[in-house]
Amino acid sequence: MIQSVKHHVPDSAFSSPLSSSTASSSSGRNSDTDESPATSFRYDFQDVKFKILNMPVSSFHSYKLLANLPGHIGSVSCLALCGEFILSASQGKDIIVWQQPDLRQFTKFGQGEGSVKALVTAGNKVFTAHQDSRIRVWKVSRSSENLFRLVDTLPTTKDYLGNFMKQSNYVQTRRHHKRLWIEHADSISCLAVSNDLIYSGSWDKTLKVWRMSDFKCLESIKAHEDAINGLVASKGIVYSASAEGKIKAWGKEGKTNKHLLKGTLEGHKDISVNSIVVSEDGNLVYGGGSDGYIMGWLGNKDFDSWRVICGMKAHKMAVLSMCLMGEFLCSGSADKSISIWKREINGGLFRTMIIKGHEGPVKCLQASPTRVGGGFMLYSGSLDKSLRVWWVPNYCSTAQITSSIEGTTKISTVFI
Repeated sequence: MIQSVKHHVPDSAFSSPLSSSTASSSSGRNSDTDESPATSFRYDFQDVKFKILNMPVSSFHSYKLLANLPGHIGSVSCLALCGEFILSASQGKDIIVWQQPDLRQFTKFGQGEGSVKALVTAGNKVFTAHQDSRIRVWKVSRSSENLFRLVDTLPTTKDYLGNFMKQSNYVQTRRHHKRLWIEHADSISCLAVSNDLIYSGSWDKTLKVWRMSDFKCLESIKAHEDAINGLVASKGIVYSASAEGKIKAWGKEGKTNKHLLKGTLEGHKDISVNSIVVSEDGNLVYGGGSDGYIMGWLGNKDFDSWRVICGMKAHKMAVLSMCLMGEFLCSGSADKSISIWKREINGGLFRTMIIKGHEGPVKCLQASPTRVGGGFMLYSGSLDKSLRVWWVPNYCSTAQITSSIEGTTKISTVFI
């Protein structure tokens, strides 16, 4: 049995304001001005010399809580990176913009009632999906009076005017009730953006496709037999995860340029798939289920050779959220914990650590691509109304790296 060894990152490597729960309330930016924020604290990692120890990473359980950011009036439901900012959303008027890397509240924006179900960014635009079945489009501009300015709501007024006159444009959503086909009939639960298209998935079981240039609704697909919980777009394929326990892949085919079903991945029977991630090359798909399992599939874009490569009990309760960071997969659960997994060559998963600290289910996760001190930043939003920021070490699966401060010695980093 291997004895557990804990690796400590020097406390001086992180500023004390980051660990303070009051960090979010100081030096905030007023949303009605376009002035630059006060000078931000920057990470000042000391020079560290790394050594390799012949110990498996399973004995390594080091992570660091950098900040516990309160401020939301409700559960934190979704997160998104937007340039130098991290966005966290709760209620319709409760989308908080946090300045990176000092993690201070920069401004707040939003509109409407009910919870914000999804956030996605593309260029200088932010798209938010709401419980009222609408998508709101925000333009990000430092030259504007408001940094995040509402520019449109989907479906657009123009889209409504172009469709409402024809009876054939109405679809029955439930008994004695009809809606235009461009409208979602229930909460929009997820969004994805790819190739100048916006994809929205809803509890109404449909997947809708919107054109980025004019926000026109192009397609409405009856995608599943139950609510859609997650969407990912990768390599021209859109994956939708549903409460019916299936992940479906959609791609454009034929002269009509419409999205057609390319393949179906099935996990455990009658188990809701709550979250989904796809590897950068598009060959690996992972789904997190309500039974606490993570299922993995390996295949190709033609969907003619997909096979299950892993199916493991990842959490004691439902997997609610997942994100990828290079060779690492992060999963958040209703059991209030976050697991960090190393992806193996064959696509299998090897758990490297468990992060605990939230007082409620972990509803959303977002990893930052910026490397910090031999690791990466992980943001987690929870039903406990808090956003927490973690530093997670980015070490290989065959060696453990420890550090020792040696004056001004330069950093020597070893990764695989």
